[in-house]
Amino acid sequence: MKVRIHANSIRVRLTQSEVRRIAGGSSVEQTTAFSPLAKLCSRVESSPQVQKPIATFENHCLTLRLPSIEVRRWAESEEVGIEAEQPIEDGTSLHLLVEKDFECLHPRGEEIADAFPRPARAADPS
Repeated sequence: MKVRIHANSIRVRLTQSEVRRIAGGSSVEQTTAFSPLAKLCSRVESSPQVQKPIATFENHCLTLRLPSIEVRRWAESEEVGIEAEQPIEDGTSLHLLVEKDFECLHPRGEEIADAFPRPARAADPS
């Protein structure tokens, strides 16, 4: 799982096995340690109780809950991501995006073997 936070936007990229896990009803979680006492948990899970994607931050854990029905449809399709806007009390919103993690165009040493194959590009009409 790759997590990117920028201003009021959270973007998460998931590998093939992580997408399968979430579609099967499990969660995906990772921890980033800043020190022995300061850690950040990041979790993505599907939930039959939510109607749209939501993000929470409690007990040092960022959790994205995605509607189970939407996750299963997304996992079985060519669709790249699940996206939503979460209203915030001050009138702004938090942008949420959970995407399939595709192979890099220019592979590097840290390339993830479980990344989704990059979609074929449309033929150049010229």
